[in-house]
Amino acid sequence: MNAMDAWGFGTHEAANTTPGGGAADPQPAHADTYEPRRTARAALTRILEPGDETAGRWLRELGPEALWRALSGDADPPGGANADKIAGLKLRAARTDPAADLAAVTALGGRFIIPGDKEWPGQLDDLGDGRPIGLWVSGRANLRFWALRSVAVVGARACTEYGAHLAATLGAGLAERGWTVVSGAAYGIDGAAHRGALAADGATLAVLASGVDYAYPRGHTELLGRIGEQGLLVAELPPGAHPTRSRFIQRNRVIAALTRGSVVVEAELRSGSLVTARRALALGRFTMGMPGPVTSGLSAGVHQLLRGEAVLVTDADEVVELVGSIGDLGPHRQGPTLARDLLDPTAARVLEALPARGGVDAAHLARESGTTRDTAQSKLVELQSLGFVQRCGGRWELVRRAETAVGSRRGGT
Repeated sequence: MNAMDAWGFGTHEAANTTPGGGAADPQPAHADTYEPRRTARAALTRILEPGDETAGRWLRELGPEALWRALSGDADPPGGANADKIAGLKLRAARTDPAADLAAVTALGGRFIIPGDKEWPGQLDDLGDGRPIGLWVSGRANLRFWALRSVAVVGARACTEYGAHLAATLGAGLAERGWTVVSGAAYGIDGAAHRGALAADGATLAVLASGVDYAYPRGHTELLGRIGEQGLLVAELPPGAHPTRSRFIQRNRVIAALTRGSVVVEAELRSGSLVTARRALALGRFTMGMPGPVTSGLSAGVHQLLRGEAVLVTDADEVVELVGSIGDLGPHRQGPTLARDLLDPTAARVLEALPARGGVDAAHLARESGTTRDTAQSKLVELQSLGFVQRCGGRWELVRRAETAVGSRRGGT
């Protein structure tokens, strides 16, 4: 599969292949019906933990319906499976009611999408056997389309004011340029990035480590509600499922795979956001970092990335230039142009020859600047008209004034 196919621009057939090369799930039936494959995958999201590559291999080899039957006790378990693991999964399977979960997400105005659906983001297939079994989605937007131009903004939960400002500004800047801001709705950098995008009336998407109806953290209940109304809430886990430490870690792989690149704003050396960044790098996505004070432990992880794995960015323009298409260039940046920068080379040499204090005659300046006396005299007159020098009898001296940039205005006028 080429890069364009992976991001959803390829043929219908390319979009409907599994990581193992077999046939994918068929297109969904009417929204009010739950075909067997969708029902089976919904059940498996409650039985299996996200990112379980062993279970993902079973799913690829057996298919969702056969695997669900095997785990619910109606068929033989997968070959070579650990007996204790199968026993534990069967206990979960006994309490599974996929029809109720599908009805619950429908009642929320959401849906459950699976590989092969038109809304399925093809880039998630890069995760191989670790790709999501399916995704529970809440929100009106099309997930596949929003993910085509998306950037992850991640970082520390206990961030500084500096980090929160950077994340909010970056989120707003990306949203204004038509990019979807993806994060995990956690405290700190995640929340600031989401709020920045929302404030710009832009697109933002939260990948959760719980069900789409389970507000976590509780302090972000209002924020999650706004994201659900204006953007998208996405989860691998069915409605009502609660987050765990391992689910947070596995959630990061979805953020990394779903987006074109990940920006780490602030992160300690053991921050979970570094997992997202390194997973993005392993998947061939862009990995970026925003620098902070070298004395700040909350920037130590970002600086470690910048030393070898990530690209330094400072704003949305630089991010888009990296992850965007040909022609998405950031503005050319340079320091201010000073008035003396516009002088011709001879006039500049005469000006440089003037001492910082006191005055000298034209003959002295000619010798120091390596030109004739007549040329030096001519350039001194030019410099006088431009306000650089002044004449005191037969001697010339510098005018005491603050250097200003060309085009700047003084006094607020």
